[in-house]
Amino acid sequence: MNTLTPTVPPARFNVWFALRRMVSGANIYVGGLIVGLVIVMAVFAPWIAPYDPAASDWLAIRQEPSWAHWMGTDDLGRDTLSRIIFGARASLSAGVISVLFAMVVGVPLGLISGYFGGWIDAAMARVTEAMLTCPFLVLAIALAAFLGPGLQNAMIAIGISASPLFIRLARGQAMVVKQEDYVDATRALGASSWRIIVRHILPNSMPPLIVQGTLTIATSILAESSLAFLGLGQLPPAPSWGSMLDAARQFLSESSEMAVFPGLAIILTVAGFNLLGDGLRRRLDRR
Repeated sequence: MNTLTPTVPPARFNVWFALRRMVSGANIYVGGLIVGLVIVMAVFAPWIAPYDPAASDWLAIRQEPSWAHWMGTDDLGRDTLSRIIFGARASLSAGVISVLFAMVVGVPLGLISGYFGGWIDAAMARVTEAMLTCPFLVLAIALAAFLGPGLQNAMIAIGISASPLFIRLARGQAMVVKQEDYVDATRALGASSWRIIVRHILPNSMPPLIVQGTLTIATSILAESSLAFLGLGQLPPAPSWGSMLDAARQFLSESSEMAVFPGLAIILTVAGFNLLGDGLRRRLDRR
């Protein structure tokens, strides 16, 4: 007796799913390319910039883009392209150093809180929740106003404002990882709590922390630009994208390019770090 074997219909090709996969896979490369270009621009600024960013040319005030000045000049005759190139240093410094400061402060506190629990966890959770009730940018502006204007004070203010994000994330990771079997086995072998935190919980908590750090760099760059726009960040005549937008505010109708190019620099840099962070999340996510 012949039995008929059921035929399985071929899976349909989902165009939108394939396109989504392609775009998500390209995020890390596009974001990495943008971030890499900004880093190169900041590191090699003295060799790339065509002019001194602080040099004024009183015969070239608010000129439109030309072969001599590819992005025009500002209200003091300074080359916009050169100021954007050197301004990348302030933005990257504020983004990277602020996030490193936030991680150095927040990650150990979060790991200790999540691992030991008890009154330590309760106290840390209350402090973190109190800081998170205030919006990130508002808290950064308040701290920067208290500390005073300047790039260093702006980085401290941004780092303190971003630390609750890493405290909460590290706490959650510690609470999950400490319940794993290999942690119980290490504890049964007599390992101390600090050894378990450093050798097992911290390494297994790093992937989401790296992703959060990359995304927070983008937020910190926006915060630094906002502080500079308000006069609380990089002080003139040192170039900063936020202070360039502040100077261009008075001439939007006559010389709109003074605001367009610094704004594009901020948008592209923030988009690059966001794309890189999203790509890293997809690569490092175990699920």
